[in-house]
Amino acid sequence: MQLTTHTDYALRVLIYLSLHPDQLVTITELAEFFGISKNHLVKVVHNLGLKGFVKTVRGKGGGICLSRPPQHINVGNVVREIENHFQIAECFNPEKQGHCAIQPECGLTGLLGRAVEGFLQVLDDAVLTDLLPMTDRSANILHHITDA
Repeated sequence: MQLTTHTDYALRVLIYLSLHPDQLVTITELAEFFGISKNHLVKVVHNLGLKGFVKTVRGKGGGICLSRPPQHINVGNVVREIENHFQIAECFNPEKQGHCAIQPECGLTGLLGRAVEGFLQVLDDAVLTDLLPMTDRSANILHHITDA
């Protein structure tokens, strides 16, 4: 199972915002820190805003922040809202159903479906605060972030 780049970036943005709870963060700041295209981040942040995970403030002095405390943002919910689909095999794609000769009798679809649900269940057990740095190395990253 692999998440899309969009979801990966969305989670990174949310983690970064969790580390900056009392300030507005700009897309330029995020792009420079993560080395990600500013244009791509605009789309990611827009989507996060539409889904209610971030608030945006326009204009000079504007930026983005979490819409609620990080301990109230469930990782599984974020992934479900941002991912377009969880089609890990062709038989999960509604447009291609019926293209496999064994699909009507195949147990693979059910097995993979349960695997996806297990994957999502693990994510459902986590909130953003569970993803925040706790190690010495992470403390150095956090120090770098707060000094920036």
